[in-house]
Amino acid sequence: MSTSTPSSTAPSTSTNQKPLKHRSVVSSFIFKLPPSYFSHSSSSSSLSTSPNSDSSTQKPLVALFKRSDKVSTYTHHYAPISGSIESTDPSPLSAAWREIHEETTLTASDLKLLRQGKPYTFSDESLGREWTIWPFAFLLKDPASDGEGSEKKIKINWEHEGWGWFDPLDVQDTEDSGGVPKLKESLRRVWFEIDLGPEAGKVLAEGCKRLEEDYVSGARQMAGEALRILRDVIDKMDDGVLRGENGNGKEAKWWKDIRMAAWHLWKNGRERMGAAIMSALLSALASVEAELFQDHATSSKDSGKRLKPTIVSVLDREISARPLTTDQISRSFASYISRNLSSFNTSQKPLSILTLSESSTITHALSHLPIFLHNIVLDIRILESRPLLEGVSLAASLAKALSTDVASSNNRQHSITIYTDASACHATQGVQLVVIGADRIASDGSVSNKTGSLSTLLATKHNAKEAKVVVLCDSEKVALPGPPEQHVVEDQGLEQVTRVWMGEGSSKRIRGAARTVLNFAHATRTEGKKRGRKHEVKEKTRVKVEVRNVSFEWCAGGLIDAYVTEEGEWNDANVKKKSEALQGLEKRLFGPL
Repeated sequence: MSTSTPSSTAPSTSTNQKPLKHRSVVSSFIFKLPPSYFSHSSSSSSLSTSPNSDSSTQKPLVALFKRSDKVSTYTHHYAPISGSIESTDPSPLSAAWREIHEETTLTASDLKLLRQGKPYTFSDESLGREWTIWPFAFLLKDPASDGEGSEKKIKINWEHEGWGWFDPLDVQDTEDSGGVPKLKESLRRVWFEIDLGPEAGKVLAEGCKRLEEDYVSGARQMAGEALRILRDVIDKMDDGVLRGENGNGKEAKWWKDIRMAAWHLWKNGRERMGAAIMSALLSALASVEAELFQDHATSSKDSGKRLKPTIVSVLDREISARPLTTDQISRSFASYISRNLSSFNTSQKPLSILTLSESSTITHALSHLPIFLHNIVLDIRILESRPLLEGVSLAASLAKALSTDVASSNNRQHSITIYTDASACHATQGVQLVVIGADRIASDGSVSNKTGSLSTLLATKHNAKEAKVVVLCDSEKVALPGPPEQHVVEDQGLEQVTRVWMGEGSSKRIRGAARTVLNFAHATRTEGKKRGRKHEVKEKTRVKVEVRNVSFEWCAGGLIDAYVTEEGEWNDANVKKKSEALQGLEKRLFGPL
C-alpha cells in the first residue's frame, strides 16, 4: 500500500476539527469461482474461511487479507488489496495491478479483471481522512486451464499478517466483523449478487460476460442486447425487494439497485461499445422514471406488486421500438442524398458510394435507397475490411437485397465492387459519397469506426475533393463530453490476423514466414509475462516482434460533412448538444449511486 502524500484536503463537518486529508485508493478483491458460476445458480451459506487451501471451489469465494501492525491504518483488520493511486499511475486500474503485485506477487498471468465497481467517497473523522474508493474484482485463473494461476503463488508482503477465503455474501460492515470500514460497501460494488440476489445476480453476471466477449455484433446490436439483459435482471429480482420497505420514491433501494445494474452493463460489458450501451440504458431508465414517479405511485408499500410488471413493460416498449430507428435513419439518408446529390435524378450515371466493414444501419440504408429514390442507380464500392472480412458479408447482403424486383425496377442494374483494403486509394477515385458507421462519436464530432476508416477519408480528400463524407448512425452513438483519447483502445490480438497467413490460400513460403514471425512473437509475449516476476530469470530476446490488431480508429470531425441520424442531418454542434444532454442524464441517474 502506498504511503504517498494526499493530493488534496476536504472540509470537515465540524468547525472545531482540521480539514480531512483526501486520498484516492484502489480496493482490489480477488475471487475464486467454481466452473459452474456462469452456467448454474450459486447459493449462499454460512461464513466459511479456507486459508491457503487447494480444495475445489463449490461456490464463489473472495480473498481478504489481514492487515499487519506495520501499516498506518486499520491494523489487524481484514481488507482487499488496497493502496493509493499515485500520480505516476496511468489509471486506477493500473494502480490496482501494481498494488496486487506488490502485496501478493500475482500478475496478469495469474489473474484477469472480472469487473470494476463504481467509485465512491466516505469520511473517517477518527483518522482525519476522506477516502475515494475505486473497487475492482479480479478472478484467479483456473490452474487446470492455465498452469500459472494457482493460489499457491500468493505470497503476502509485510503489509499483511495472513489471508483467507470468505463467502462474499457473509461479509458485513459491523464493528465486530473484523473488516476495515466500508468493506461490504466496496465489495457489493463489484459483487452485485449481494444486492440483487442470486438469480438476478446470475443473469447480470452472464449478461456482462456475453457483452464483454461479443466481438461480432455492432454497437447498436449490443445496446439492444444490454436492454434485454436489464429487463431479464429486473424480472428475476426478488419481489420482496420491490415492496418499498427500503425507502420510498426515488430514494428506494430497489431503484438504486436497478440503476446500478444498468451501470454495470455499461462499464462491465464491452466498454469499447459503451457509448451506445450507456445511451440506450439511460434513455430506458429515464422512461421508467417518468412512468413510475410522475404521480408518486411508488411511495406506498402495497405498490410493490405492480412495480416489476410496470418496469418490464416500459423496457419491452423501448426494445420493440428500436427497429423503427433504423427505418428513420434510412429515410434521413435518402433525404440527404436528394438534397445534396440530386444529380442522380437527371443523369444516367450511377451514384458512386464507398463504404467498409459491415454496419447493420448502413446495410439497411443502402438496400432501401432504390425504394425511397426510385430513379437511383447504385455503384457501391466496399473495402473487404480485414482481418474479419466484414466487407465481404456486406457485399453479399446488398447483392441479395438489390436483386429484388422492387430494388431493380425500371431496368436498373446496380453494381457492387469489393476492393482490398490496400487499394482504398484506388477505390476513392471518382466516388461521390463515402459512408462510414460509428461505434462512438466524441463530443467534438470525432468518430471512432473500423480501422481503415481514417485512411479511406484521407484518400477521399486527396482523390475526390467534391465527395461528401457522411457518418450514418443512430444518435445513441454520441458519447459523454471528453476528448477521443480518453476512450478505450482495443487490440484483438494476433490470432485474427495470423490465421489468414496460415490459410490454404497462402503459399508455402508465406506459411513458413508466418511460423517464424509467430515464434518470435510468442517469445516476446513470454518475456513480457516474466518481466514482472522477480523470481524469474530475465533473458531478453534479441528481436522483439509484435502483431498489432487494433480494430477501431478515430477520424477527426473536420473530415466529416454530415452525421445522418434518426433525427435527420446533424452537424458537430448537434453532436455537442446531444453529448451535453447525455451528461446531464448520466449525472442524474448514475451520479448518486
